[in-house]
Amino acid sequence: MTASSGHDIRRITQRLRIAAAGCAVTALCTTTVVPAVAGGGTGAAKPTIVLVHGAFADGSSWNGVIERLERRGYTVMAPANPLRGLSSDAAYIASVLKSIKGPVVLAGHSYGGAVISTAAAGNPQVKSLVYISALMPDVGESGMSLAARFPSALGTATTSVPYQAGSTSGTDLYLKRDKVHPVFAACLSADRANLLADTQRPAATTTFSETAKVAAWKDIPSWALVGRQDMTINPDQERFEAKRAHSHTVEIDTCHVSLIARPDAVADLILQAATASSSTTTGSARPTLADTGASGRSTGMVILGGITTASLVTSLALLLLGRGMRRRTR
Repeated sequence: MTASSGHDIRRITQRLRIAAAGCAVTALCTTTVVPAVAGGGTGAAKPTIVLVHGAFADGSSWNGVIERLERRGYTVMAPANPLRGLSSDAAYIASVLKSIKGPVVLAGHSYGGAVISTAAAGNPQVKSLVYISALMPDVGESGMSLAARFPSALGTATTSVPYQAGSTSGTDLYLKRDKVHPVFAACLSADRANLLADTQRPAATTTFSETAKVAAWKDIPSWALVGRQDMTINPDQERFEAKRAHSHTVEIDTCHVSLIARPDAVADLILQAATASSSTTTGSARPTLADTGASGRSTGMVILGGITTASLVTSLALLLLGRGMRRRTR
């Protein structure tokens, strides 16, 4: 074999090794997308998150939560809850849901929990329900009947004011100004609590006295947050409701307005429900975690297979090259 032939062999061998390395890199790059496709994480549409406020509040009570959810790329709505009565309020929220395309995660705070339990019934778009320091009445129950079983300081914290709206009249409930801080918003500063008192929206007495005719949490996976320092809804009531509904439950040290005082914890719970709803549409949903099961192992096998294939290609090419050069030197 001449010096020129040896140089040619070394040059061809080097090129083959570079090509084989390229095959291995290509295999690695190609398989990095496998987990997302296999798990459905990136392919599934993100749900729209609808937030329903409770009595004595408005949609702005969700502001801190909305900011966090939108930073995660979710579309969020916080429609006005009319606070006129359970059936009419739920019908209004149900009409809002009908205007949304795609899956929905529906969250309610306080009395808003009773509203979403009715509004979501029979709507296949609603994939998850989230209850934040909320009412979760069963069929035949009302806010008043639940409060009778689990008394709280709210019973002496409201004042009644008659109202007239056209030909309709009734009675509104307001929080007494001196009760807003200790009963409703003890985990906020006095100044912030007083601002809530000044801007509160009254709730008609029918919001608490009207009984539920449906309970969507019986059919839709639910999540619940219990505020251990809640003086408006007894924390034992919140625990009872969540256990009965088989909700995924977290407890934190917060007052009734957890969505204002702890928007981080509230947003985290809603994100769990939203993540689960992206991959689970029936049965009892669970938060979606990194897949360490079969699909994870198959991904590893694909990567190893790509590298092994590249090595085999290199070995085979070198073998054929060697045979060809031996023929040339004979």
